[in-house]
Amino acid sequence: MRLGDLHRKGFASVLRPSAALVAGTLILSLTVCDSSGAGASTDTGTAALTIAVFNPFSGTDASFGPEQLAGCLPAAAAIEAAGGILKHKKISCKVADSRGDPADAVPAASQLIATTSNLVGLLGPSSDEASATVPIFNRGKIPMFGDTGQAVFNKSSFTYFYRITPADDATGYAMALYAKDKGYKRVVAVFGNDISSQGSLPTVTAGFKHLGGKIVRTEVLPLDQSSYRTEVEAVAAAKPDAIFTEADPQTSATFFAELQQLYRLVPIIGTTGTTQPPWLAAVKRAISGANLKKYYVGAQPYAPATGPSYTAWTAALKSVRSSVPQPASQWTGDSYSEAAWDSVNLMALAMQAAKSTTPTVFKSYIAKIANGSAGAVVVHTFAEGKAALLAGKRIKYVGAVGDIHFDKYNNSPGAFELVSSDGTTAVTTYTATQVNKAK
Repeated sequence: MRLGDLHRKGFASVLRPSAALVAGTLILSLTVCDSSGAGASTDTGTAALTIAVFNPFSGTDASFGPEQLAGCLPAAAAIEAAGGILKHKKISCKVADSRGDPADAVPAASQLIATTSNLVGLLGPSSDEASATVPIFNRGKIPMFGDTGQAVFNKSSFTYFYRITPADDATGYAMALYAKDKGYKRVVAVFGNDISSQGSLPTVTAGFKHLGGKIVRTEVLPLDQSSYRTEVEAVAAAKPDAIFTEADPQTSATFFAELQQLYRLVPIIGTTGTTQPPWLAAVKRAISGANLKKYYVGAQPYAPATGPSYTAWTAALKSVRSSVPQPASQWTGDSYSEAAWDSVNLMALAMQAAKSTTPTVFKSYIAKIANGSAGAVVVHTFAEGKAALLAGKRIKYVGAVGDIHFDKYNNSPGAFELVSSDGTTAVTTYTATQVNKAK
């Protein structure tokens, strides 16, 4: 699915945003004291800067947007508390609902660019709309930190596109590696027919075959049908050791309920999409919590729940807990919310380093600050980075997701973990090097 997905969540469910939140703009504007800084700046404006959260807030993947927003709002608060960026004291996090549909997302992207003052960056797009909208934002010269997992962006020419969570192809390889380590030989792939669900299917299939396993059947499910009896019978006839899967919550709940009724449950290895609270809650209701715990694991990007940046992230999240999508506690271990926090910090530090909030000027500083250079001071927050820059030092940012290092395509590879049905218990962890062995 997108890049996404989650890490050590203590959640019950992700709540859908209110109609007002979906339709409009959510702005966090905290009044803080001005800050002075050394060095001349090419930026003379003082108006609020806008970071847009361009993701689904409605539709099948409506949980994606709130997840990104939960990273943006704490980052905006922490940046404002540190005196803001240059002379800009306020940061706005603007909701831009893509609806998870390219047909809706394309005009929404164009409208966002045309009507948003001081738009300096973007969280998104997701896999649902990235192929259609990344070119639009790239032409608009808007830096974007995608939560799409599509492999097409592994080596792309879109210079304003960045990604700090592993791509879907890596998710598929991590799933294949886990299946191989568990000794499974015959696996069925069951995936929804939507763009988001399809992201990991090619690589989990190729990776498992490369590791010596056999995909004995592939079922592509039309979404949200009342029954999948035909597909369940085909899966049962294949007699699999396990199932690789991703589909939306309702589709998965119906499929696995019928699999349990008509055949039997087998180990379920899900993508990052299945680690979302709505998916887990729906399937839990369908097959019982005990069975979900017994049979399910999900692959997701690994982010260490420790370190100075993680501590700062959780403190900032707590400070805006009444503003983020509820319950706020579900985001504290969400690696995609953490990545959104890091993305905003990187853009803010790049602006501070470039002494400009113009994307064409500060863009080149993003990778420099993430990758670091000889003699660079390691910083973990915007406040630390700003202080070091004002002191004339070079910096390297290490975030809540850990070390970030962009390749020439602006992608930062990462580790994966397989988690249990509570979304908090790591079953096993694979480094980026280990995952690559499944390719």
